[in-house]
Amino acid sequence: MASNNVLGDEESQLFGGSGTNRVQHFSSTPKNRTIDDEGKKQTSLSVSQRLGIPDFFSLDVWRASMGELIGSAVLVFMLDTIVISTFESDTKMPNLIMSILIAIVITILLLAVVPISGGHINPVISFSAGLVGIISMSRAIIYMVAQCLGAILGALALKAVVSSTIAQTFSLGGCTISVIVPGPNGPVTMGLEMAQALWLEIFCTFVFLFASIWMAYDHRQAKALGHVTVLSIVGLVLGLLVFISTTVTTKKGYAGAGMNPARCFGAALVRGGHLWDGHWIFWVGPTIACVAFYVYTKIIPPQHFQADYGYKHDFAGVVKALFGSDV
Repeated sequence: MASNNVLGDEESQLFGGSGTNRVQHFSSTPKNRTIDDEGKKQTSLSVSQRLGIPDFFSLDVWRASMGELIGSAVLVFMLDTIVISTFESDTKMPNLIMSILIAIVITILLLAVVPISGGHINPVISFSAGLVGIISMSRAIIYMVAQCLGAILGALALKAVVSSTIAQTFSLGGCTISVIVPGPNGPVTMGLEMAQALWLEIFCTFVFLFASIWMAYDHRQAKALGHVTVLSIVGLVLGLLVFISTTVTTKKGYAGAGMNPARCFGAALVRGGHLWDGHWIFWVGPTIACVAFYVYTKIIPPQHFQADYGYKHDFAGVVKALFGSDV
């Protein structure tokens, strides 16, 4: 099975990074140690260690979060400029072209940020990684705050370079459920019903986690495929989901599934107005999807997922430790 050192550098864990204590490939041949040893191995961990409280006082974690901040700022600026430029140019099937460009940009940015912080640049990834236990929930919180701040900077940068007309027309590329447009008999609200938008957000985020991040969570598969392949698949899946969510509804005013609450938050805070209408959907939907994905990881056979002894920050282990139960 794996070596005794199950966990390596947490900043490189998510995408199978090059930490010194990486998990080795899984062997189907049984050895002396079993999954039952997990309880004995991890009972020595304190609640503080499981929650990752020391991360709040770690300079390295805060330095890594700067990668998340800058990466999120660049991500928001690039994605939103792609949205605006694609629809402003005279192109056929702008949704398809936009989705392809988004897939390319996300792949490049992930490759740039992976060596620094693990390459999250999305609260969905950080929160899900915190639940699964790849990183501590404390580190996940630090990353998510950095991502939101980065998204605000990216939206401010976009606002500084586009005209006021473009900013009003495209809402700085933010996440919208509906928009109000002039009609023959007065203003008309165009968009998607909140229930539909919420379900789309849940489904698309879950598919994103299941179809792409799954490869990164399993270190054996991530190592076998390599960084470039895994991150290209992540970008491709996100691009496909953007294309699907913006075309399947055929509703003007609906900007498609956000799948990144920070990106939606940045534009909403800078642009304001109707971007706050239904904004909760872009947080609640991904949260439900992350919890659903975590439940799924607990249902599947443990020997076919993660490492031999699991992750020390696993949410279920944290809860059990908090209530003094045996892990």
